[in-house]
Amino acid sequence: MEIARRMHGKTLVFLVLMVTFGPLGDVLLSRGMKRIGAVSSFSPGPLFSTFSKVFSSPAIWLGIGSLFLFFISYLLVLSWADYSYIQPVSAIGYGVVALLGYFFLHDAVTVWRWAGVLTICVGVFLVGQTPHSTTTPV
Repeated sequence: MEIARRMHGKTLVFLVLMVTFGPLGDVLLSRGMKRIGAVSSFSPGPLFSTFSKVFSSPAIWLGIGSLFLFFISYLLVLSWADYSYIQPVSAIGYGVVALLGYFFLHDAVTVWRWAGVLTICVGVFLVGQTPHSTTTPV
């Protein structure tokens, strides 16, 4: 029983890391690309110029780092919990993205989007009430 409780606690910690670093990385990438501007031409000169701006942007590198931490957390949590639990619970990140987009990117989030986020959060709550692992370790 102690092992199951420790695993549940560890799962929750890494889910929080996933729900934090995934949306944060997405928002940082979005901020970085909005500062760089739209790719207007796919000819070699302008494309090279855009790539050099992308790879010299601190926001882009912070976004890549955040997404890397998300990926590591995701791999770890998948090693001990059911995918059918992890994927729906990690969907709470959609709500975090909406909040970060609203507050940091000044995105217009409509009432319908907030209703969708609320629906996702209710689903996450329901899935969160189930055991995180129903299979025995191999």
